[in-house]
Amino acid sequence: MVAFMPATDIIKQILIVDRDVAAIEALCHKLNEVGYSARAIPDGAAAMAAVRARAPHLVIIDWNTQGLTALELIQGIRRTPMPQAVRLIILSALSAEDDIVTGLNLGADDYIAKPFSVREVIARVSALLRSRSYESNRRALDCDDLVIDPVANRVTARGRLINLRGVEYRLLEFLMQHRGRTIKRSQLLAQVWGDDSEVDERTVDVNVQRLRKILTEPGYQAYIQTVRGFGYRFAAPTAGEKT
Repeated sequence: MVAFMPATDIIKQILIVDRDVAAIEALCHKLNEVGYSARAIPDGAAAMAAVRARAPHLVIIDWNTQGLTALELIQGIRRTPMPQAVRLIILSALSAEDDIVTGLNLGADDYIAKPFSVREVIARVSALLRSRSYESNRRALDCDDLVIDPVANRVTARGRLINLRGVEYRLLEFLMQHRGRTIKRSQLLAQVWGDDSEVDERTVDVNVQRLRKILTEPGYQAYIQTVRGFGYRFAAPTAGEKT
C-alpha cells in the first residue's frame, strides 16, 4: 500500500495584523515575492476569526492592534487547537520593553522593533519557519502503536502501513494532535478542509465513517469517538468500548 504524500513544496501562509494596512503593503508584497502567501488584516477580532477558519503558519501582530489587544490575540491563538504550529512575531516600539517581555511570556516567538526594515522581517520570518523547533512541533504521534510519522507523512498500525487519502490523513492527525479533547464539526471542517465552500459539516461525518472503516481491520475504529450533538474526540477506549 502507498501512504499519503502531500505536495513537497507547501507555500507558508502569513497573516499580518496591523491597523495601518497601507504601511505594510510593501511587506506583504515582498513576502509574496519571495515565495510566501501573505495578507494583512487591520482588526484583531477579524484576525482571530481568520486564524480559526484557516490556521496560518505565522502571524505578525502589531502591539497596538484594534478589536482585540495583541495579548488577547496571542492568548486566543495559543489556546486554539491548530493543525500545525503557528509562529507569532510582535511588532512594537523599541522602547516598549515591558510589552515585549509580556508578549514573549504569553507565547510569542519573536519581536521586531518599529520602525522595521522589510529585509529584517523577512529574515526573521524565514528563520522561524525553517527552525528545527518549528518542524519538531509536528512531532510523531503514537497511541497504542497507531503511529503518525509527520516526516515521512505516513500512518502505521502495529508496524503495518495504513493507506489514507489526504483528507483522511489530515483528519486523523488533527484528532490525534488533540487527543482527549472534543472537537466541533465546524472546527474540523475549518482546519482540515480549509476554505472549501463546497463542503458542509456532513462531510466531516462521512469522512469520519470512512476513517473508522479503514481503522477497523487493525482494531482502532473505537478510538475515534462521537460526542453527540457536538463533534468527535480521539481517545483510547475503555475495555467495554473496544468490542
